[in-house]
Amino acid sequence: MNTSEATTRGVRVEVRSHYLREKSNPAQHQWFFAYDIRISNVGSDIVQLLNRHWIITDANGHVEEVRGPGVVGDQPVLAPGESYEYTSFCPLATPFGTMEGSYQMVTDGGASFLATIAQFALSEPMTVN
Repeated sequence: MNTSEATTRGVRVEVRSHYLREKSNPAQHQWFFAYDIRISNVGSDIVQLLNRHWIITDANGHVEEVRGPGVVGDQPVLAPGESYEYTSFCPLATPFGTMEGSYQMVTDGGASFLATIAQFALSEPMTVN
């Protein structure tokens, strides 16, 4: 299991990823990973997540960027002390890769900022990297 954590302007983003052997098919160059995200408001402002931006890099150096509104169909609003959790998935054409990115956040006062999602590994167990 691989983890990362970053805090930006009172928004902490924690990630835990793991390999899904039952959904993967290495003979077809398909490796499937899940990642669990916990977004916590450790600041003093109410914040809302508006958009996401992911940078996904496989072991061959192929980079894919994914942008879109919200996360899993939601644009959560977090008061100070609140958290939001979700799970999503990422297929790769290699047994190892990385993900990183940011969430576009806005405070209740209208200030917009990018909350960092620190890089984390997507790795089939026993993969040499």
